[in-house]
Amino acid sequence: MIPLHDDNPTTIKPVVTVGLIVACALAFLWQLSLGQPAGSKAVYSLGMIPAVLFGDRELPPNLVLVPPEATLITSMFLHGGWMHLIGNMLYLWIFGNNIEDAMGHGRFIVFYLVCGVAAALAQASLDQTSVIPMIGASGAISGVLGAYLVLYPKARVMVLVPLWIFWRIFHLPAMAVLGFWFVLQFINAALAGEGGGGVAWWAHIGGFAAGMALILVFRHKHVPLFGRRRGPWR
Repeated sequence: MIPLHDDNPTTIKPVVTVGLIVACALAFLWQLSLGQPAGSKAVYSLGMIPAVLFGDRELPPNLVLVPPEATLITSMFLHGGWMHLIGNMLYLWIFGNNIEDAMGHGRFIVFYLVCGVAAALAQASLDQTSVIPMIGASGAISGVLGAYLVLYPKARVMVLVPLWIFWRIFHLPAMAVLGFWFVLQFINAALAGEGGGGVAWWAHIGGFAAGMALILVFRHKHVPLFGRRRGPWR
């Protein structure tokens, strides 16, 4: 199912959410401008490579742009293609504004980055000798989804669902939409095996779990858990 919109109002302008979307879009356009093979080199230089992060391997000197630890951050802003970028930004646009609203601009930046780092480490820890670079914002955005599930499980989400050869629009509670998404990550991780089939499924799972835990301390204290109160927050 593809989320299109939610009915959850906000009281602040989501400047950080918009800023992150713009930053990812600009980074991707920069990747495209490099062409090949420079674009691939950028992915190896700025993507998170588990073997390099844990010290088992070293990049050739001509590929080193930042310390290995910094790639935990830089990797979040790179993407592997248009669909990778658009899918991630769609989820961030729909769910990110409410999480930014629930904790404020500054906290949201920290929350987003910490979730992204936790997601990358979750993926990397499963295969510390991997030399495949991991890129994308999906780990950090998974943290946003986990936080949304904890705060707004009853919010209604408009989703586009394929039914045979037709597509239909449904309005479902966030608990159903995000719960289905989370279960799907486990299924895909199990089916893909150790390599992940080119997708960092365990980063999604790790980021989601981190978001569920961190929202407990990052949210404003007047924002209740589990949607016990509806409407804008004051």
